[in-house]
Amino acid sequence: MGATGYLARLRKCVGHDLLLVPAAAACIRDGEGRILLLRRSDGDNLWSFPGGGMELGERAADAVAREVREEIGLEVEPVALIGVYSSPEYTFAYPNGDQVQPAILFFECRVVGGELQPDMQEIIGARYFGPEDELPPMHPCCVAKARDAFVFQGQAFFR
Repeated sequence: MGATGYLARLRKCVGHDLLLVPAAAACIRDGEGRILLLRRSDGDNLWSFPGGGMELGERAADAVAREVREEIGLEVEPVALIGVYSSPEYTFAYPNGDQVQPAILFFECRVVGGELQPDMQEIIGARYFGPEDELPPMHPCCVAKARDAFVFQGQAFFR
């Protein structure tokens, strides 16, 4: 999916150069404590947590709720900060060549409405995974978030 709003305006100025991009992601659990991961359609066949870039003027909590609603149809409420993921080792390039170093606020979220329904454009699959399950292929940042989600006890991680 292409950049929209604020990020799209920045990309017009800097092209594919590396950008620091603020983002928010959701940890959504089922009744058994398993975490929800999404399969994205962007061509790399990697799975990730629901979430995406923040828009200018948007609060992180609002960004995560908006992204979850847009991607999979669930209404969520952030209830805790699991961690902040901003290490340069999480830098990656999208298939179109846009390079980003994400700064992701990863929230524990409670589902308050909606129905799990991937949008089938950006998101083509959704599945819950437990700590004993073999996790699907993910970017290094999502591997760290999954590991932290399974051991989270209220103290945020800073990676």
